[in-house]
Amino acid sequence: MNRDDMADLTAFLVVSQEASFTRAAVRLGMSQPALSQIMRRLEERLGLRLLRRTTRSVSPTEAGARLLDTLTPALTSLDATLADLTALRDIPSGTIRITCVEHAAEAYLYPALRKLLPAYPDITVELTLDYGLADLAGQGFDAGVRLGQDIDRDMIAVRISPEMRQAIVGAPEYFEHYPVPQAPQDLVAHACINLRLSDARGHYIWPFGRDGRELRVRVNGPLAFNNIAMMRTAAIDGLGLANLPESYVDASIASGRLVRVLDEWCPPNAGYLYYPSRRQPTPAFTLLLNALRHT
Repeated sequence: MNRDDMADLTAFLVVSQEASFTRAAVRLGMSQPALSQIMRRLEERLGLRLLRRTTRSVSPTEAGARLLDTLTPALTSLDATLADLTALRDIPSGTIRITCVEHAAEAYLYPALRKLLPAYPDITVELTLDYGLADLAGQGFDAGVRLGQDIDRDMIAVRISPEMRQAIVGAPEYFEHYPVPQAPQDLVAHACINLRLSDARGHYIWPFGRDGRELRVRVNGPLAFNNIAMMRTAAIDGLGLANLPESYVDASIASGRLVRVLDEWCPPNAGYLYYPSRRQPTPAFTLLLNALRHT
């Protein structure tokens, strides 16, 4: 069956249902003469009279009725299949790739995914733990996670965390050999445990802020890691000061294994999931955004 046959048969079905060329033409979005021509063409091609025309109504002939018996369920089934396919298009599915730091993955992303994914088995999420400034499009990522002040202007940012702060910490044994720093600038005379970034920037530069004043300090020390668990261990062992998420060291501070310094220089911030503004979110990506969104 070619495309014209399908169109002509559909027109025949509508005329039979409406019992009127006028109403059928309106429903099909065409003129009445054009619809009449289609019906004549179909009857000529089949060599059969399909419609009985009177001045008041249109009804199928015996041949037309037999055709309708086959055509109606076939087209109804086709409509149902197309409807199912349209619904399938909106089912959240696919793979979402996110680049993020390990603390954000543990504290915010994974708890949301743990609740979301069991209900949506067609969604797959890949988390790449990385401290670099990833090129999302170039490296095949759909989104990334950063602190607010590091979001590029051409990105859409969705807040995924409450306010959080960094904490500068060291072991009591460390302060037996070094004085407690009173200002961020004092850190240049301290042994600090660096965070190694995966891009060309090298080591993370520690940011501070107080009373509207912002500054960054490049620290030095005997160790550098790209893993905050190792940084915390090294700080507890007295090998230097570490700059870590507050919630990550709360228990160690409470137990006395770590001492917090420069507290007043560590302002609150928030974590954001960001993605390119030109991206059209898929149903799966929209679902993930809503699951992560902090309200």
